[in-house]
Amino acid sequence: MAIQTTATQTILITGANRGIGLEYVRQYAESGNQVYATVRDLAQATSLQQLAAEYSNIEVLALDVADIAAIRELAGQLSAITVDILISNAGTYPESSFGKTDPQAWLHAFQVNTLTTYYLAEAFLPQLRRASQAKLIAMTSKMGSIEDNSSGGEYIYRSSKTALNMVVKSLALDLKEFNIAVAALHPGWVRTDMGGPNGLIDTATSVRGLRQVIEQLTCEQSGQFIAYDGKLIPW
Repeated sequence: MAIQTTATQTILITGANRGIGLEYVRQYAESGNQVYATVRDLAQATSLQQLAAEYSNIEVLALDVADIAAIRELAGQLSAITVDILISNAGTYPESSFGKTDPQAWLHAFQVNTLTTYYLAEAFLPQLRRASQAKLIAMTSKMGSIEDNSSGGEYIYRSSKTALNMVVKSLALDLKEFNIAVAALHPGWVRTDMGGPNGLIDTATSVRGLRQVIEQLTCEQSGQFIAYDGKLIPW
């Protein structure tokens, strides 16, 4: 299904150097939108740099999402723009199992997977408020669903995403007065470095579906946990 947009939009995407983040950049840029793509290490983001060389509407910026001061600094750097869609995509997946959890990795996962979305919302609120219908998207995972957990394990990743889902729910309520729609989106099991080679779909399929969900998102749906195919996921 073709994705219908009414006008060129400005999109800010974190974790844009590979996988789903890179595909978001590709598709939004191909559709003619202005894309601000952030990565932790510019020198390592070769695929993104190559994509930016092909499209003049991509601007690549450095951002370590675990650094709250850096998030605020970037918001200051981009203080004059309007952000129609902010996609908090950067994430980390340290493997863990019962008896095998690293407490420092756990804390870092919460910093990256959970806190980042809140501090992006806080720092970029002025830019989001300038849009007529801004959308704040947190890339979460079905692995953060308590009801869906039937296999246990993966304590670090699961708990950080479950906590992110609660952040999304609170942000949806707090930002409603500014006409900002907020959602937690599950990309599916995607063949990426994080998802592994056995994923059921590729990044292009996932992002096409995610963009359709984002395009159709309204404040009435704000705070929902939605899969790339539009289906609601139980908390």
